[in-house]
Amino acid sequence: MQQMNTMVLGAGLMGIGIATHFARHGRPVLLYDTDPARLADVPATAGSILAELAAAGLADPQESTATLARLHTTNELAQAASAQLLIEAIPERLALKHALYSQLEALIADTAIIASNTSGLPPDQLAAPLRHPQRLLIAHFWNPPHLIPLVEIVPGSATDPRHLATVERLLTALDLEAVVLDRAAPGFVGNRLQFALLREALHIVQSGIASPQVVDQVMRASLGRRYAMVGPLEAADMTGLDTVADIARHLLPTLAAGDGMMTLVQEKVEQGQTGLRSGDGFYRWDDARRTRIAQRRTHQLRFALKP
Repeated sequence: MQQMNTMVLGAGLMGIGIATHFARHGRPVLLYDTDPARLADVPATAGSILAELAAAGLADPQESTATLARLHTTNELAQAASAQLLIEAIPERLALKHALYSQLEALIADTAIIASNTSGLPPDQLAAPLRHPQRLLIAHFWNPPHLIPLVEIVPGSATDPRHLATVERLLTALDLEAVVLDRAAPGFVGNRLQFALLREALHIVQSGIASPQVVDQVMRASLGRRYAMVGPLEAADMTGLDTVADIARHLLPTLAAGDGMMTLVQEKVEQGQTGLRSGDGFYRWDDARRTRIAQRRTHQLRFALKP
């Protein structure tokens, strides 16, 4: 398909990951940030992504130089003027996003598309200050975007359907699994599924049924493998919907409801145990654990299959 001039706004890990994916697939991309230090880190961060892919046999090390040459950086927002697709990946603060969009609309063409990488803000809230709200949609990439291919494309009530189709075609051409939701909902689809699972996992631990270690092992060794092959509704069909209905009658009433299990999380937060960043959470995040997670990630990369 015809190439679109693309600009990624925000040189955090997601922004660099998205831009690197575009560049790997032959698309020049301009990466914007107000912080020169972040922009200076772009080549090294992108290089580490490419090295990880090469180590897993998913990228040719010889192509790294060409890929990095397609990654351009700027701290001048005026360079957005020629962009046809702007992927916004700045922090999840509504006022910050609104301020950026107001600046963009003074620069970009009326037909340019703004795609927010927000993981939770609703599209109509994001589009509220826009003169052309039909240009805005959500393109929610999953972290890390070079490993997880899903992108949830979410329309607002004013989004032009042609923009949804354009972004879906583009991302599909870049070997991403782009899905278009019929309408917006808090958490979209992926996070709704993720938090439903997390709620039950916390409930199991809080109820004394099993430890965090056992819950995670069960997930990795069963559902984690199954859901890489089939989704929950495919799995229900394969089980037999009559059997699913029979199990649900006695199981669903015992599952978690509400948010009482979140006291487990809140207690740890109050103790400063916020997880990986603090070094403690449900687990102790020492070097050995970090190494094991890195090994699992490499294993996943080596066996990653295109849809």
